[in-house]
Amino acid sequence: MSDDRTPGGGPEEAEGRGKAAETAETGPGGPADRPPAARPAPTGRERLVRGLWPPRVNRNQLTVALLLFVLGLGLAIQVRSTSEHNPLQGARQEDLVRILDELDSRTERLEEEKRKLENQRSELENSSDQAEEARRQTQERARQLGVLAGTVAAEGPGIRMTVEDPSGLVEAHMLLDTIQELRAAGAEAIEVNDVRVVTSTHFTDSDGRIRIDGRKVSAPYRFEVIGKPQDIEPALNIPGGVVQTLEKEQATVSITRSEKIVVDALRSAKRPDYAQSSSQ
Repeated sequence: MSDDRTPGGGPEEAEGRGKAAETAETGPGGPADRPPAARPAPTGRERLVRGLWPPRVNRNQLTVALLLFVLGLGLAIQVRSTSEHNPLQGARQEDLVRILDELDSRTERLEEEKRKLENQRSELENSSDQAEEARRQTQERARQLGVLAGTVAAEGPGIRMTVEDPSGLVEAHMLLDTIQELRAAGAEAIEVNDVRVVTSTHFTDSDGRIRIDGRKVSAPYRFEVIGKPQDIEPALNIPGGVVQTLEKEQATVSITRSEKIVVDALRSAKRPDYAQSSSQ
């Protein structure tokens, strides 16, 4: 009887061949015994990336980062708030130039006052009759102090300013701000509605009226101011200054320069009750 099986043999032979192949793969010299392929050394960039990511942070680093964030946020808010409330932010170029001129004028006035004091000292030191020179300077100083104290009349160049208040919206603090701006601009003598303004002058609101040192005044408010007109008028008209503030309250402000302003409203010299001279 002839054998119909193929030369490859039956299932037993196939299983035997599989085991032989497995033995060949796992036996000596097979892939399992081969050394792993050598991996290339990491580059500098790869080492840097591995060092930075994933990030390794501790509690102290998180605390410092949070504090820096809060500090930066606060500074940003402060800068933004300052920029929004800066009255010069939207000022025109000519307004900024005028403000700089006013600052220069104030500096010049202070320098002039310094030179005068130095000259007085030199005159006292070099005068042959120091007693007479001291007496003359004392009298001149007393006259100047009398003008500032309001006990003597004064005249000189300056401005007249009239504030019309048809809506009655001007308040005492606005007039006080006007006085402060005039003083900062170099005003030497001020009179408002026949009331002499001195260092102790106060403004108050009472029964819908304004009182200056207890005396009722009403619109229009008339300012007589002695000083350098070229300094005083620009100071009142700076952006965000006195004139703009009053005009926001529907008031009308008019300013005229004059070579002769008379301030003749007087204040009585008040003798101090407690203060005494400390000179020996």
